[in-house]
Amino acid sequence: MKKIIVLFITVIWLIPGFGQHKISFTTGNYIRALKHATDVMVNDVTSPVAASRYYGYINLAANETVSLFDKQQPHFAEFLKGLKKITIDDALIKKSDPQLAVILALYKSGARLLPSGYILQKKYDSLKNVAKKRKKFSSSKINATVELVDKVVEQVLEYANADGFVKLSGLRRFTPSSGDEYWQPTAPGFISAIEPHWNMLRTFILDSCTQFAGGPPNKYDADTSSRFYKQLNEVYELQKNLPQEKAAIAMFWDCNPFALQQVGHLEFGIKKISPVGHWMGITGIACIKQKSSLSKTVYVHAIVAIGMADAFISCWNNKYKYNRVRPETAIRKLIDRNWSPLLQTPPFPEYTSGHSVISTTASTILTYLFGDHFSFTDNTEEEFSLPSRKFNSFAKASKEAAISRLYGGIHFRDAIENGVKEGEQIGKFVIERSPHSQENNNNNVRTFSKQVKNKDQ
Repeated sequence: MKKIIVLFITVIWLIPGFGQHKISFTTGNYIRALKHATDVMVNDVTSPVAASRYYGYINLAANETVSLFDKQQPHFAEFLKGLKKITIDDALIKKSDPQLAVILALYKSGARLLPSGYILQKKYDSLKNVAKKRKKFSSSKINATVELVDKVVEQVLEYANADGFVKLSGLRRFTPSSGDEYWQPTAPGFISAIEPHWNMLRTFILDSCTQFAGGPPNKYDADTSSRFYKQLNEVYELQKNLPQEKAAIAMFWDCNPFALQQVGHLEFGIKKISPVGHWMGITGIACIKQKSSLSKTVYVHAIVAIGMADAFISCWNNKYKYNRVRPETAIRKLIDRNWSPLLQTPPFPEYTSGHSVISTTASTILTYLFGDHFSFTDNTEEEFSLPSRKFNSFAKASKEAAISRLYGGIHFRDAIENGVKEGEQIGKFVIERSPHSQENNNNNVRTFSKQVKNKDQ
């Protein structure tokens, strides 16, 4: 009987999920940690483009941390412009805990990057205290992990600091041009144009910000028979009798951190998630549904975030190159001076549609990773009192996000359709140039997904 008990205990000890094999931190922990970063960005009213940059570097730091411990994990060194391989002493890697290191790397990089990073620093410190209470983590292991994370984050931030961001604040402020065809600040806040020099940032993977710029928008023309006026009138007429379902779609994908609410003569900021934050939420939903390993979850978030960061640089190049007027301004000038769109007009030029570009980039990458018919329920906006929506594929979600800008009255159709084309080209290029594609001899990225899924099992 004693032999049977001893054998039973031995078997339990060796089963994954028990004893020495017990997973310390999981996919869920990573997604929750990233949500903490999202919450800080919402609190800081972080612009959509700045959020894309933060998500790119935060997830990059986490992925490069994973690659130190897992040689099968694709790393981005030498695949991203100017990124050198992260160098950490092998002895320190052996002394550290891989899963703890990944979550700490996310918090640490976020704490260093975000304006209110001190909030994430508190999460970082709290996580170390949690680790100390777990029997698996000795003080020496925790200390080694902290040292490793500090070294990784320092190298990633050195890379980040060279992307040109620190120089933007010193550049000349944007002055609205004279002429009916050009963008002008709009009510209620009449906010100055956001990040007019964003196209000067170093791209992660794209050759340049103009690589997939596409063609120009329809030229401004007050003639009622012109292409411009017809699409202008389309926005105006649609808003007159907008079906409830289309209004709900517009509100769901609003993602405008700059939205304001007026109460009498006072204005209050309505803090909302950014478009990239929304798609980071969808990425997490997909990873949880597929029961992805921590390593795969980190990689998927990294490649999607990097793709969207480049997509915004590309989009912002078009926005300030063409400096096109928003529907609100043009409709008030040519049709109805009292007209207002369903959604508040964001504070930057119209063409191309940012949500159309980055949503299509994200959905193209996610479709390649998870398949063409990956159904999911998007509950990202529930915390903002908006009901969840169900989608049968990432492509359907991104198409809805794109057309929502027309329903909301803040974009013309050509900005949406050309934005979708721009985003699709960027997404495909990111896939072709990313690490997994190179390491698998340019085989379909699902090869990597299948490898990681098998490892999960």
